Amino acid sequence: MSLRRIAFFTSTRADYGLLRPLMAEVVARMGLALQVIVSGTHLSEAHGATWHEIVADGFSIDERVDMEITTDDAEAVASSAALVLSGVARALVRLKPDVLVLLGDRYELLAAAQAAVLSRVPIAHIHGGEATEGAIDESMRHAVTKLAQWHFAAAAPYADRIRQMGEAATRVWNVGAPAMDNIAALDPVPKEELEAYLGLQLRRPTFLVTYHPVTLSDDRGLFAMQALLAALDASDGTVVITGANVDPGATAIRACLQDYASARPSRVVLVESLGSRRYLSLMLHADAVVGNSSSGLLEAPAVGIPTVDIGARQKGRLRAPSVLHCGENAAEIGSALRVALSDHHRAIAARRESPYGQPGVSRRIIDQLEAVDVKVQTKPFVDRHCAADN
Repeated sequence: MSLRRIAFFTSTRADYGLLRPLMAEVVARMGLALQVIVSGTHLSEAHGATWHEIVADGFSIDERVDMEITTDDAEAVASSAALVLSGVARALVRLKPDVLVLLGDRYELLAAAQAAVLSRVPIAHIHGGEATEGAIDESMRHAVTKLAQWHFAAAAPYADRIRQMGEAATRVWNVGAPAMDNIAALDPVPKEELEAYLGLQLRRPTFLVTYHPVTLSDDRGLFAMQALLAALDASDGTVVITGANVDPGATAIRACLQDYASARPSRVVLVESLGSRRYLSLMLHADAVVGNSSSGLLEAPAVGIPTVDIGARQKGRLRAPSVLHCGENAAEIGSALRVALSDHHRAIAARRESPYGQPGVSRRIIDQLEAVDVKVQTKPFVDRHCAADN
């Protein structure tokens, strides 16, 4: 009996961290073969060359697709996406996978999905149906949904939204977020080891900060990020900042963050990529997760840490009680930080309430991918007949 070949496309440290338990689940099953296509910032030295983490985890890289990341203007981003489209198409012709697994909503993900459709490789999409109204990712995610054959949603409302988009109910599963598996399986890095890696003592309060470009904002979120840094300056303690996504506006944000960290070496450190295990371990020692990353909504509540979510980038996503949303000025951010550090809110976060399901997500996804008919190329559009608007 031939093995079912399941290919994974990964382009950032963030999506790999979520895909890793699924990839391990594929390796553990006798009837499946894992294929790995690596692109994006994984291959960029300036962004940490995180492909090394994939290899260190014991996975072989079957294909590398260089996006030639240079600048972050619209033309350069479109050119990078074109390289992904052609590179993934070549990879799929050579690897001949039965399924391509895609997670998330980035522009290079849409390019990979286009390559799969043109190559007649069915797509399994994870984290569809969600809303991030402050970013172009919103459009990318929904476009990938319409290109995919199978859908693995992180929560019931998201599964409903996918069905609302015309996808057949028999192809949509509410499985929860893969991040739940990483948290359940975490073997934490000791605090002393983290401090040695960072070159900084983790004095309280410790803020774990990730701020990405707000791609639908006129200034790409630069003003809000400067307000965040001003609010952090009004607090004592330690600030650990992770690198921003390669999106339009990233160059200015990254330069600002580098200047901020360089001017405050005794309490601030900027790390391009911590890796999944170190990132989650550091979260355990943090007093709050701050910024506009999805990790503040997905991982932090499940770990039991308060989140301060800034601005519109994550607008529309389900939020746990531990997530505080605030505006984009220093006064509102500072107020939210004070609430996050309060005993009352820390007690709320300690309940570890999350709308994103329970561990076992990887097993549930791979169970379905073992069972689906990969030879079916077409899919129905299921009309939902609604009353006409008045």
